[in-house]
Parts: sequence; structure tokens; C-alpha cells
Amino acid sequence: MNPIVSVHNLVKKFGDLAAVNGISLEVNEGELFAFLGPNGAGKTTTIKMLITLLAPTSGSAAVCGLDVRKQASEVRHVIGYVPQLISVDGTLTAHENLMLMARLYGVPRAERKKRVIDILSFLQLADHSQALVRTFSGGMIRKLEVGQAIVHHPRVLFLDEPTTGLDPIAKQSVWEHLLELRKQFGTTIFFTTHNMDEAAETADRVAIMDAGKISTIGTVSELTSKVGKEDATLEDAFILFTGNSLAERSNFRDVKRGRQTERRLG
Repeated sequence: MNPIVSVHNLVKKFGDLAAVNGISLEVNEGELFAFLGPNGAGKTTTIKMLITLLAPTSGSAAVCGLDVRKQASEVRHVIGYVPQLISVDGTLTAHENLMLMARLYGVPRAERKKRVIDILSFLQLADHSQALVRTFSGGMIRKLEVGQAIVHHPRVLFLDEPTTGLDPIAKQSVWEHLLELRKQFGTTIFFTTHNMDEAAETADRVAIMDAGKISTIGTVSELTSKVGKEDATLEDAFILFTGNSLAERSNFRDVKRGRQTERRLG
């Protein structure tokens, strides 16, 4: 099976700091792949290189067989991206936001209206299609952002901490739709998180990243089996491979950013 995402010795430096320090990984088509690690581990920087927002310092990466450095424009047509912070326009309706993204992604004019209607229905937002997005709950906003990212039918969907700031019910709703998206269309989902439970419950495989490097990659059962104790959890595996818990690695900046995101998402 050919990998749909392929990364070899990827490095990104900011001055003397190596935010991503020589990582390699492969993600198979249709896989749900989680990047687990504390804030500052290099997860977001990695995703930004894969979606062509940042140029690698060295190494290589390909998405759908397309080189992220040499074929950046082509890469952008086969991927979708949901960032950490809000990416919808609160002054527009849900329908208007999706139509705007359909035009930006080059969806043919004859297909746009039906595709937007289908996405709103799929995300259970059809009854709110003409409502201003600034009136939406956090969960509704996140689902609409997923809708924006899939309006052009991407083969790979990248999500950066997709449920940060959401309450448990909203988190469940977002993941139900993401899993249905993969079931219906075979979409590959690559997401970052620092939520152990989210990774353990949803991912086919997990990569644990810390300080710019990947410590290990495997299924949850493969990672927990290496802990050497009965009923080991993914958090136990994380501590084994990084030496720290996520709670210990948080700092003032992390707390501040988390609270800002919570305020934005409601």
C-alpha cells in the first residue's frame, strides 16, 4: 500500500531552534492518524509544512504523491485544513461561508449550490444555513469549519487540535461527523491533539511527538503494551516515551492560549 502522506527527515528551524528536528513518518490512505504531544512539541509546525504554509528547512514530504515544496499549488487542491483558531466569518451566514470557500477552492459554479446544501445537511446545519455564524455555538462553528475544509472533496483532511475549547457533547458531535466522513468518502484524517483520550478513542495509529522529534509511532495497543504493566493507558505510554505528563508540560502560554480559544468558541 502506497502512503498518502510521506515524510522523510523533515526539519524546520527558526534561527537556531529546531521546531521539527528530523522526523519521518508515513500515513496510509483512509487512515485516522493522531499526532499526540504537548504544546510546543512541533505538531502544528509539522502540519503547516505538510499543507505548504511553511517551507521545510531540509528533508522531504509528499501528500498524495505531490512534493510539498515543489508542487505546493497541487497539494493545496487535494487537502483540507482546519486550524486551531476560528477560520469562519461571523458576519456571514453558514451558507455564505461555504459558498465563499467553494469559489476559492475552484468548485465548478454548476456544482457549488448542491455541494453546499449537501455539506450543511451532512453536518446537521441545514436548519441554520441562513443564520449568522456569530450566533453559533462552539460545536456548530467547528462543524462549519470542517465543512469549509471538505467542500472541494479533499483526499486528506488536516485538523489542528480540532476540539480544543469544546464541551464533551460538542466534541462527540464533531467526531461523529469526522468518522462518518471517513466512512462515506474514505477521507484520510491527520489530526494533532494533546488530549490523550481523544487520540486513544479515535486514532488508528498515534505518533507521540516531543521537543521536535517523534518518540514512537504505533496503534494504541502497541504503545501501551510497551509500558510493561497491566491496564496501561496511552498517558502511561506518553510518560514512558517522553518522561513527562502533558499536565506537567503545560505553561503560562499554553493556559493563556487555551482560555483564549475557549472564549472564541464559546
